[in-house]
Amino acid sequence: MDNYFLNSIKKDLDNDKIISEVESFIFDVILKHVQDLIFIMKVENDEKFTYLFANEIGKSHAKLGNNYVGKTFYDFTRSEIADHLHEKYIKVVETKKTFSYQDKVQIDENIFSYGETILTPIKNEKDNVIYIIAVTRDITEKVIEQRLLVESQEMYKSLVDHNMDAVFSVNLDSNILTVNPSVLRLLNEEQGDLEGLSIFDLFETNYIDLLKEAYSQTIGGNAVEGEALLLYKSKELNVHYKTIPIFINGKVHGIFIILRDITEKTKQSEIIEHMAYHDPLTGLLNRSALKKDLNAILDHSKKQCSSVAVMYIDLDRFKMLNDILGHNSGDLLLIEVSKRLSQIVEPQYSTYRHGGDEFIIVLPCTERKEAEVVAEKLIQKFKEPFYLKEILYFISLSIGISMFPEDCEDDDSLITNADKALYVVKQRNRAQYLFYEKEMDKNKNELLAIETALRRAIENGELTLFYQPQIDLTSEKVVSFEALLRWNHYKLGSISPATFIPIAEESGLIIPIGEWVIEEVCKQIVYWIEKGYPETVIAINLSAKQFQQPHLIDMIESLFNTYKISPKQIEFEITEGSLQNAEEALRMIKRLKSLGVTISVDDFGTGFSSLKYLKKFPIDTLKIDQSFIKDVLCDEKDEAIVTTILHLAEHLKLTVVAEGIETEEQLAFLKKLKCHKGQGYLISRPIPAEQITKFLL
Repeated sequence: MDNYFLNSIKKDLDNDKIISEVESFIFDVILKHVQDLIFIMKVENDEKFTYLFANEIGKSHAKLGNNYVGKTFYDFTRSEIADHLHEKYIKVVETKKTFSYQDKVQIDENIFSYGETILTPIKNEKDNVIYIIAVTRDITEKVIEQRLLVESQEMYKSLVDHNMDAVFSVNLDSNILTVNPSVLRLLNEEQGDLEGLSIFDLFETNYIDLLKEAYSQTIGGNAVEGEALLLYKSKELNVHYKTIPIFINGKVHGIFIILRDITEKTKQSEIIEHMAYHDPLTGLLNRSALKKDLNAILDHSKKQCSSVAVMYIDLDRFKMLNDILGHNSGDLLLIEVSKRLSQIVEPQYSTYRHGGDEFIIVLPCTERKEAEVVAEKLIQKFKEPFYLKEILYFISLSIGISMFPEDCEDDDSLITNADKALYVVKQRNRAQYLFYEKEMDKNKNELLAIETALRRAIENGELTLFYQPQIDLTSEKVVSFEALLRWNHYKLGSISPATFIPIAEESGLIIPIGEWVIEEVCKQIVYWIEKGYPETVIAINLSAKQFQQPHLIDMIESLFNTYKISPKQIEFEITEGSLQNAEEALRMIKRLKSLGVTISVDDFGTGFSSLKYLKKFPIDTLKIDQSFIKDVLCDEKDEAIVTTILHLAEHLKLTVVAEGIETEEQLAFLKKLKCHKGQGYLISRPIPAEQITKFLL
């Protein structure tokens, strides 16, 4: 206990009883546990204030030390702060009343604390202030909470007032309470004109039940959104609405209704929908519309037990005319063909451009004989010439027809069967029509069906590229990918590359398909670059027939220039079979190398001229065929072949990639032999481009 402090109180107040209570209660209980800063200042005759007592937290905060009694503010703080405190204490002496004030103290560059101080005077019997008790409390948290509350209110007001969407607050009886400025702009109204109206008064009658249902759900605590027609005075607007419950203490007390004007968007959607279902060149319905409409027609026909005919139409010799006349004239001819088809076909029938020079006509509620009449009419009408730029052109039609429900009962099969009938027409004399017959399936073997489908695979968007990661066997990090072609036909399903690649080679389709693959890889690389993914190398297989094409290099160079592809990101894989004509192959490889790409020999070891071309050709990489890797741990010959290839590549300074790694043991064996790269199911199966991200990152 501070004896000096007690003696001073006894001397000035001369009341032992009070001193006893102060000593036993205030000092022993309150002052020891209170967290406020407590100071008792003595008022001297010359309007000077000296410290008489400070509790421990007060002494620590004010940095008073132990010999503070009898000293003034000026002994412990800067003069400007001491003047500030002195001014507050003088006010208490003059008014003889309790006085409170708040202070803001900077603790750090951006950190402040706030305190509230209450100054209480203690007077003697002459009503003179002889002591002042100062209690200072930290109110930083309270001040911050108040500030956050104010900021939150201001943010809310700003959010509502400056929201571009129209915001209504509505009570539980659907009456409008308040609106933001966007509402007034949207409806061209004044504030008072809307308050008290029912929110439902603003909408077209047909939408009231829908909005009342949304309102009811919102009162139940759920936000609801939709579209409606706002109809208020002279305003007619398509709006998107959203209802949001206003919760207070866990109960819904009102509703916010937010409206967004989507009138222009609705118009644009109608335009977009028209574009989505119409061919831009001819204005006819397109393939998407065919899919949608034919399903609906078949559903209706099933209920009505009526027949449907589907005509698959192809223009005879159009490709030849297009090549001779040029694409512009070819487009003009397609437009005229479309007009003629629309003129011939009855209003109850629908004509679609299926792609290129192919058209489909759907004839609902049509029997076989009626379909024959339409087909004959089409054939005869197309015997008349077309006049383009004062030049006379003749072009005929070939038509395949399938019938529902006799031939099949689903839309895809109807189109496919009509296509099969068309195929037979094209194989015969053309310029005629045929109905689908089951014998057509028997006469066509599987390879013919695949070839037919493959001819439209690119156009139909059925081809995709998968990518199989290749890792550096030392670091086990992905350093490149091999692009692998996949085909998923809408009817035949997923077709193995082992099946369709030989057909593509034999039919010559491998040329356009190969060009498509190279362009797709270029597009994919550009996409990854734009997304900020690290550069990577993509290996692309070149077939023997591709490799023999004289325009191959020009095509690749053109794609590189078009897509701004760095050639170092492309590796072309060629088979040993492509190298049989040594002089031609050497010239082609040199031209490829001049582009800046790398060259890899795929399936190395399975051909007959390996050592010869290793010496002669400027190749970069050898790929060990997976047939050798499969049994490398149990077949001494395979082990010897793999080991020899790796030693040979080391001396020739060639990179080696091992295919078909499927076990940890195979991986360990190849690592031991210092094989450079590897790929296989152990590392990853071929995956779609969208799943490559985890490897690129």
